[in-house]
Amino acid sequence: MSESKNNTSATKDSFPNILVIDDEPLIRETLREFLIQEGFKVICASSGEEGIKLATNKRFEICLCDLQLSGMDGIGFLQELQRISPEVFVVMITAYATVENAVEAFKRGAQDYLIKPIILAELSEKLKRLLEQKRLALENQWLRKELNRIYPETKLIGKSQVMRQTIELATKVAPTRLTILLTGESGTGKELLARVIHNGGDSGSSNPKEFPSKFLAVNCAAIPHDLLENQLFGHKKGAFTGADKDQNGVFMHAGKGTVFLDEIAELPLATQAKLLRAIELKEILPVGANEPITVEARILAATNKDLQKEVEAGRFREDLFYRLNVVAITIPPLRNRMEDIPELVEYLLDKHAKAMGKRFTGVNHEAMQILMACPWKGNVRELENVLQRAIILSDGPLISPMDLPPGLAPAISEFVLTDGLDEAVKRFEKTHIELVLNQNPDKREAAKKLKIALSSLYRRMTELGIAT
Repeated sequence: MSESKNNTSATKDSFPNILVIDDEPLIRETLREFLIQEGFKVICASSGEEGIKLATNKRFEICLCDLQLSGMDGIGFLQELQRISPEVFVVMITAYATVENAVEAFKRGAQDYLIKPIILAELSEKLKRLLEQKRLALENQWLRKELNRIYPETKLIGKSQVMRQTIELATKVAPTRLTILLTGESGTGKELLARVIHNGGDSGSSNPKEFPSKFLAVNCAAIPHDLLENQLFGHKKGAFTGADKDQNGVFMHAGKGTVFLDEIAELPLATQAKLLRAIELKEILPVGANEPITVEARILAATNKDLQKEVEAGRFREDLFYRLNVVAITIPPLRNRMEDIPELVEYLLDKHAKAMGKRFTGVNHEAMQILMACPWKGNVRELENVLQRAIILSDGPLISPMDLPPGLAPAISEFVLTDGLDEAVKRFEKTHIELVLNQNPDKREAAKKLKIALSSLYRRMTELGIAT
């Protein structure tokens, strides 16, 4: 082996761990002595099997592995290492300088390769480059975590027709500064949709180098009425006892970003009048102020109530309703898009399993059947809670019915345990038809889904007591 002229002095302070696997004692010892001089902590193994045992119990930054090993060869070792410690960077060593060997190693996840006889100067340069790549990868990972913490992931899941229409409309209005009203049952994801619209719009500067604009959410139902106005619009010094200085409200803090008003129907009438002014004139009047202040924030509002009925009942201003209702987007309940459940389950399972440091490959067939049969009155939020509970209780890698809350699908458990065969079949048929009808209110479309004639569908609905 040729000697290196330059030590990797930049790595000596950090003393990274390196695993050397080669079945030739002379090569192992030569590499060990050289790498110690280069500033590494070195552990050697004579076989792939021994290397896997070491990697299972100790963290390594880099691994040097001979491709031609007796027993478990280098490719076999690489595959197993990727399974147990995918973060380790691997350099394969081969005496055969073939393109095929290099390509195969890269396909399996190796970062680089060396050709025997090893030139130590070349090895030194490769290790420098790999350590820098690893440093950047760790830095990027930290930055992604920080961004996810400050700006939670915004991803709408769903390929059903109703969800595609919702996403398409949201995408169209996102670049505008229009006031948008989001409606839907509790748990359908109205705040998530609001974040998607915010992120998809200009919401401030068009300069991509600037820090992302703010998204500030206010739950109008969670703040006492006497504090809500101050929260939204701020106050001037001396406006009330204890107001010893000026304080900005949400509209001022948002700048050119987005103010998201959740549960907008719960706003008191007096506060509704002030919000109307903010929408119409782009100005607010802080508590105790004599002069209005101009604001630039975009307003998104959400409710799980029928605002038209609230207007008719005198609980919501008609003029504010029309100002909010410039563009209305309704998020469908989960029971109306049951075909999205498998994709939602996959996404939520992966998201929360990673957060908990667990590995799950999915849910088994029986558990998925139960999830598909549930009414999900709490919508996606309820599904997410169920999966979080299952991840905590299960050892993985698959979620089974035993990991789901008891009584999650009472319609199934009841007829399985207490009904005769004919009654069980009828109950299941009724549940299935009702689910299909929820997804497809148009009877013709529902009949197509069920693969029966329209007349047969009406007859079965009458026999099973389903409203026609």
